[in-house]
Amino acid sequence: MAKSEIREYIEALIISVALAGFIILFVAQSFLVEGSSMEPSFHHRQRLFVEKISYRLSEPKRGQVVVFRYPGDERRKFIKRIIGLPGDEIAIQNGFLYVNGLRLEEDYINGPTYGTYSAPTYGPVLVPEGHYFVLGDNRRNSDDSRYPDVGFVPKKNLIGKALCVYWPLNQIRAVSIPPVFERIEKR
Repeated sequence: MAKSEIREYIEALIISVALAGFIILFVAQSFLVEGSSMEPSFHHRQRLFVEKISYRLSEPKRGQVVVFRYPGDERRKFIKRIIGLPGDEIAIQNGFLYVNGLRLEEDYINGPTYGTYSAPTYGPVLVPEGHYFVLGDNRRNSDDSRYPDVGFVPKKNLIGKALCVYWPLNQIRAVSIPPVFERIEKR
């Protein structure tokens, strides 16, 4: 093998590694779902593509599934659904979630919604500026904004939004916002 041919392979390898690093750091990355907090929407060991650009250019929307750095240990990453935007009022009463006084009919979740440690109520709380209220879809088994270790998630902790499930192959699909979120208006 000629010296110039070896140099070409090395240059191609360096460019490939740099390009992959750029994409993972700034554009998109894979995320492995661990645990059952997002069932039935996502299951343990599914893999998702998470895009990282849109939150630099626009604000997150209610209903989007996001990956964020856990406030208690920013090396850990959580996946949850955005329920409340800055300024929203969130309350839970008798198994139902209320956003800005509107009771949500959530057909995408696993079981009723209760407050912390199965309390029948939670709130009302007001989502502070620059923060988001997130919940898992498996409300009985999710460490989320109802609990003080997570609390309101600052925008700076948002890594990106889930675009699609790509593994296992028989479960490939786009991630969408449930229609119930289209009806909510800010107070």
